[in-house]
Amino acid sequence: MNTTVINVKTDKQLKAKAQKVAKEMGLSLGTIINHSLRELVQEKMVVFSVPLVPNKKTERLIKEVERDIKLGRNISRGFSAGKEMDEYLANA
Repeated sequence: MNTTVINVKTDKQLKAKAQKVAKEMGLSLGTIINHSLRELVQEKMVVFSVPLVPNKKTERLIKEVERDIKLGRNISRGFSAGKEMDEYLANA
């Protein structure tokens, strides 16, 4: 494999934390960076994940559902197989 060096400036603490996480995963930081570069080339996009924050209406609905679950008013039902679910829906 013909290799080259990429010099990237980053925060010292960020690098140290990233190296620690990579080591915990059994990987080198270089392996993770190369994976990211390969993904960029293959997908031609970069995905930045941001924690999802529900809007006020959704947050209110989530709280209502959580309250209903605590009060035993949750009407959901667990199915052990698809056939059981199909039968339930056919008779609903």
